[in-house]
Parts: sequence; structure tokens; C-alpha cells
Amino acid sequence: MSNRIRVAVGGVTGWAGGELARGVAHADDMTLVAGLSRGAAGQTLAELTAHKGTPGVAVASIDELAEGAFDVYVEYTRPDVAKRNILQALAKGAHVVVGTSGLSDEDYAEIDAAAHQAGRGVLACGNFAITVVLLQKFAEMAARHLEHWEIIDYAKAGKVDVPSGTVRELAYRLGQVREAAQVVPVDQVKGPKETRGATLSGSQVHAVRLPGYQLGVEVIFGADGQRLHLKHEAGDGSKPYVSGALLAIRKVHTVTGLVRGLDKVMEGL
Repeated sequence: MSNRIRVAVGGVTGWAGGELARGVAHADDMTLVAGLSRGAAGQTLAELTAHKGTPGVAVASIDELAEGAFDVYVEYTRPDVAKRNILQALAKGAHVVVGTSGLSDEDYAEIDAAAHQAGRGVLACGNFAITVVLLQKFAEMAARHLEHWEIIDYAKAGKVDVPSGTVRELAYRLGQVREAAQVVPVDQVKGPKETRGATLSGSQVHAVRLPGYQLGVEVIFGADGQRLHLKHEAGDGSKPYVSGALLAIRKVHTVTGLVRGLDKVMEGL
């Protein structure tokens, strides 16, 4: 890499991607060289980020970006195009940071294979907020000692992907510790089985979609006579995610293949 990391942001006008693009544009060690946005294609990145020194214009598709033109691609678009964008970025020689939710474990397996073939790193973070990073670490610790737990996924009414990327990552990581124990297996319950949620990586997951929520995750551990609740709740703004995403951009070149979780590249965690 050059001294300044050349960054392309997918979803450069989105709720999270837009805030990140401004963060990249103002970072001393990065240059925002490209942004993806169908609605804003042709607009200058300087205008979109309110940073006069940012070159280039937004484009509608990653296909319009030249091979070798960027060092790191940050995926913040939509679940239905995310995997293709990631694979395209790897094929163009870039490392990838994934913030888009909705990708499955099967999708990540394919991405991991492509990343190894390309000799590049992919850092997938369901959530860049430090409170989520800590929740994931605490939950892994708890799962080593408590065998019963379930996960609740909270989000705004209009969020179409279920569960969130944060919860998918949490369930995956808990599944690496062990599967949650169930006194009554889901296939043996009496009544609608859907009321027990979906089984994801060995955890029961329940998705709540209601007005008044932005993003949240709760994992509840149960044992005889006691419970442990670990919960993260996000506010309306996207700024809390920027510092973690910038860290991911700086660190993704240190890994090869797919790594899930920002804490994997954070010292001391």
C-alpha cells in the first residue's frame, strides 16, 4: 500500500456509508478515491463529503472502478448486491471491509475462498460500535460457562433483512463456542414452531421490527435461579460506527481470507 490508504466506499450516500465517507475524506492517512451510489452517480465526492480536497465522482457500480485503483473497498450497500460487490473488489485486487448486513454463513464461506485465492483480507463486522465489540466478547465468555441462551434482534420497522448483521455475527461466534442447549427442542414443541424463533448457528434468534427502534441486540443467558442479560442499544446517529470502521480499514491488510469481528484486529481484546 502507499502511505495513504486509497479507499472506495459502497453506499457513499447511505446512513452509515455517508458518514464513513466523510470520515475517510478527513482522515490524515486515507484518501477517498471512489464511492458507489446509483442515485448520486456523477456527483463529485467533494460535494458529497463536504471535503474540498476529495477527488473524483460517485459511480453507479463497482464495475466502473478500475483494477488496482483502490486499496480497500468498504461494503455498505444492500444485501442483494453486497456479495457481488465484495467478490468484484477482491478480483480487482483490493482488501474488503464489510458493514452490510444480510449475508449468510454460506455467502461468507464463498467470500473466504475468494479472498484466499486473491491473497487479500476481508474483515466482516456486523457492527463497528465499541459497545457491540465488547458485548460479543462478553457473550463468548458467558457461553463457555452457561449452556442456555437466546438472542433478540431489535431494529426499526423498515429494516427488511433479518436478522441484522450484528446478530448474525453474534450467533456465528457463539456457535464457535458451542450450540445453545434446549430443554425442549424446537421440533418437539406443541404449537406454532415459529414462535420459538429461528435457529441460527445453534442459537434461537428472535427478530423484533418496530417503530422506535434503531438497532439493538440482546443475548439472554439462563441458569437455575439466575439470568444474565447482555444488551446493546444504538441511538439515531451513525457517528459511533465511524471510528471502528476506520480502524478496520487500517487493519484489514494484516489478515488473509475472511475474519469476522472487529475485535480480531484490536489489540488487548
